[in-house]
Amino acid sequence: MTTLVSATSPAASHATTSAPRVVNVLRLHLTNKFTTLGLPLLILSFIFGVNYVIWLLIYTSTPGGDREAVQGTQYSGSIAYVFIYMAIIAVQVVLRTFPFALGFSVTRRDFALGTALLFGVLSLIYSAILTAMSYLENATDGWGLGGHMFSTVWYGTGSLGERFSQEFFGLLFFFFVGAAISTVYLRWRAIGQTVLWGAIVLIGVAAMALITLTNSWASVGQWFVDAGPYGVAAWSLVITAAAALFGFLILRRATPVA
Repeated sequence: MTTLVSATSPAASHATTSAPRVVNVLRLHLTNKFTTLGLPLLILSFIFGVNYVIWLLIYTSTPGGDREAVQGTQYSGSIAYVFIYMAIIAVQVVLRTFPFALGFSVTRRDFALGTALLFGVLSLIYSAILTAMSYLENATDGWGLGGHMFSTVWYGTGSLGERFSQEFFGLLFFFFVGAAISTVYLRWRAIGQTVLWGAIVLIGVAAMALITLTNSWASVGQWFVDAGPYGVAAWSLVITAAAALFGFLILRRATPVA
């Protein structure tokens, strides 16, 4: 009898019906697959093409095609544009899909879970692509020119698990931070954005002032060196989790953009 009651309780019924709604939110986000799947790959291809032309120009303009001249590209941050675009995707999917989701009687909780599921799926897909490209870059000695885009001093190094985790953690970071920013706009519109970015600037200036006044820049730099690319990516999960929680709390009182 106890088992029967618990199985038919409202909580159990909600648990069994919530999962399909979360998946439906995921499908709603993927209605326009070009924005979430196609365009990032086009951007990635474009950035790679531009880099390849630069590597080729440097390689062919040096005496004897000296590959060492291209080694400076190991400090490249060109792939950062892909990560930044993920934050743009997060902003777009929240602002565009939220009104439709509410129109289909989707709860804010299910919308948040479905959106988080989308971010996890996209992070898995693009992490696999970027990790594979880093190994291909290594195997071809920098695409035959000694160039670096997917394996630099900042990312794409270490074991398979470390490379994949770096990309995965980084993508999650930009997805959830972008989503949190969009929820502020949903809740407080332009005023909220102004206050948010003003607060970010003030916090950044205060942090730099504190580090400068305490002569701690060397310690900060040493922390990054000691943590390494994988450690920094792992620590980013703290901000990612905070952004996810912050975004969910704001979303509970947000209203669709008119």
